[in-house]
Amino acid sequence: MEGKPKKILIADDEPDILEIVSYNLGKEGYEIYTAKDGNEAIERAKQLHPDLIILDIMMPKKTGVEVCQILRSQPAFQDTLIIFLTALSDEASQIKGLETGADDYVSKPISPKVLVSRVNAIFRRINNKETGKSIQVGNINIDPVKFLVTINDLEVILAKKEFELLYLLASRPGRVFLRNEILSQVWGNDVIVGDRTIDVHIRKVRQKLGVDCITTVKGVGYKFEA
Repeated sequence: MEGKPKKILIADDEPDILEIVSYNLGKEGYEIYTAKDGNEAIERAKQLHPDLIILDIMMPKKTGVEVCQILRSQPAFQDTLIIFLTALSDEASQIKGLETGADDYVSKPISPKVLVSRVNAIFRRINNKETGKSIQVGNINIDPVKFLVTINDLEVILAKKEFELLYLLASRPGRVFLRNEILSQVWGNDVIVGDRTIDVHIRKVRQKLGVDCITTVKGVGYKFEA
């Protein structure tokens, strides 16, 4: 791994999970920290300011969803990557997790190889975005280096996946992006997510922008219009 190692905080109340995830990600060169419940996860996150937080949803004291909501409400954690780790597999739980601002969702039982691949992929996509150019469409400015969106010079706070989705659509105003194309370019081929993932993120972006600039092309995909 080039440069300074990325810091990863893993929060799970199962010691075996903490051990296997820590071991496999540690072998990749990441700097690993752990927490055994929701309260400890929040405390350690504030102390460490990790690049990525892996949260088990069903933790004692505070659930992973509650931890995510608390952290995402603070400016310091708007750009922190968050992955949920859970045994829950129903669609409602996945949507709830994504709506709180999670970047990805990994189901138990864990495959260490799959998890490592997902973590590597998410960092790789973020690194690629850092070399991009700002986009100015109408009164909307999107800066991929600062992960900053402004409308009439007023800042709009977006989670990383929301930002990446907006950046992709705005890179070609008027062009219709197919759903599979969006999944591939925003989430990557290493991540398995469903169509509902896109819908959830589109809805969040629309709400935060407060501007009607993303159009749904029924049965096809989405396009950005100033």
